[in-house]
Amino acid sequence: MKKNEQPKQEKQNGPKTSRTKNKKNHELAVITYLFIGLFALMIGYLIYFDAVLSPEVINNPYNSRLDAFAERNIRGNILSSDGTVLAETKVASDGAETREYPYANLFAHVVGYSTRGNTGIEQLANYYLLTSSISPTEQLKNQVKNVKNQGDDVVTTLDIDLQRTAYDALGKNQGAVVVLEASTGRVLAMVSKPDYDPGTINEKWDTLTAESSSESGSVLYNRATQGLYAPGSTFKIVTLLEYMRENPDSYADFSYNCKGNVTEGNYTISCYNKKAHGSEDLTKAFAKSCNSAFATIGLSLDESLFKNTCEELLFNTELPSPLTYSKSSFSLKTDATPAEQMMTAIGQGKTVVSPLHMALIGSAIANDGVLMKPYLLEEVRSARGATVKTFDTEEYGSLMTADEAATLTEYMKAVVESGTGSKLKDLGFEIAGKTGTAEYTSDKSKSHAWFVGFSDTGDRDIAVCVLVEERGSGSEYAVPIARQIFQEWYGNKALNDLMNGTE
Repeated sequence: MKKNEQPKQEKQNGPKTSRTKNKKNHELAVITYLFIGLFALMIGYLIYFDAVLSPEVINNPYNSRLDAFAERNIRGNILSSDGTVLAETKVASDGAETREYPYANLFAHVVGYSTRGNTGIEQLANYYLLTSSISPTEQLKNQVKNVKNQGDDVVTTLDIDLQRTAYDALGKNQGAVVVLEASTGRVLAMVSKPDYDPGTINEKWDTLTAESSSESGSVLYNRATQGLYAPGSTFKIVTLLEYMRENPDSYADFSYNCKGNVTEGNYTISCYNKKAHGSEDLTKAFAKSCNSAFATIGLSLDESLFKNTCEELLFNTELPSPLTYSKSSFSLKTDATPAEQMMTAIGQGKTVVSPLHMALIGSAIANDGVLMKPYLLEEVRSARGATVKTFDTEEYGSLMTADEAATLTEYMKAVVESGTGSKLKDLGFEIAGKTGTAEYTSDKSKSHAWFVGFSDTGDRDIAVCVLVEERGSGSEYAVPIARQIFQEWYGNKALNDLMNGTE
């Protein structure tokens, strides 16, 4: 019996043992694949971190790795779009490092400073400037010699001639200028005044911070991105867009008889200098910046829809800004009073906006309704001139339809051809724009001057926003500054085309 039973037992145990082994093999395979998957995820994250997140993380001023970077590498140069040095580190014979700014005040806020913390491009490009991409062999030699490596350089989008033109045109006024290339988002110029020399930031720190804490100072404050102001009549661009959206079939039939003011209840809105514009269609009302007409339009708008349009144009939301900025604000409740409705429609009341934001709106209109993300860094180069990284243009998204942008462009062209922006109409190319005169206190004699607009040539069109604080009307103070900027851009461009044989 035992001889007969043994084979039987083997026969019974054989398949069971095989199944057990298969089960263990399956479990082992699952665990193996799990670890392989986790390993692949870790590798993928490390690559993503190194390529995308590491500059932002390392740029954090609380990150101690910055100190280690600075101990090994000399801070790299910041260059304009044509390669001119805007910021550099000079090393003395004793190894002492000094950050120098050859153009002093000219690029103060946009380039920023790298002592007493970092601001502007010095902050934006901090990681790249403190990283060295020279060859490992050279780095090893420097380590043996106890010599620092030269950090990478960053090439910016800034145009020296445009920056100087904007700076000089603003003169001694307080205010800001922003110039963007509409089709790409390249920041070509950014000026804020009052200004300072970043090369003397250490010596003058106490004075500068004392001035910045006063109402009239704010020297370290970048008005282009951080300043918030009532937009005045430049906001009529937004009001007009909302009116078009709520009245798609009839907005072109708008008519109004302006008598210089309009009263609703016990509140009166007056046109600038109380001028009566007489019989107007929508084009004339916009071109002449008629407060009475647009206050009346404001009374007809749906508050909720108006708010939605404003938020689509980036009010009450984050801006795609590479630099530190202040968020613009639009506030109009569904139970708003007629006075609030009228004031809001003409860009007064509680609405505040930055010059950068208005430039973004202008550039989106110029670019068929599509906003390109503004950017300041063009490429990173090693100290030996090799390209380390390039930065591509990137769409933010559509703020409006192409048809809406085209219609707004025509209304804005009328401002230049026959309205408050007429000082721009003889430049030899088409410009679309909107002026603004924004009251900021109960004293109606005090106002900020605005202009926002763009060239419409089809050839590297630029969007320009000018804000002049406490000066008066946009047509008198902001438009002449914009004129100089347009002239500089297209004058230099025509000369370059001629020299390159493309004209």
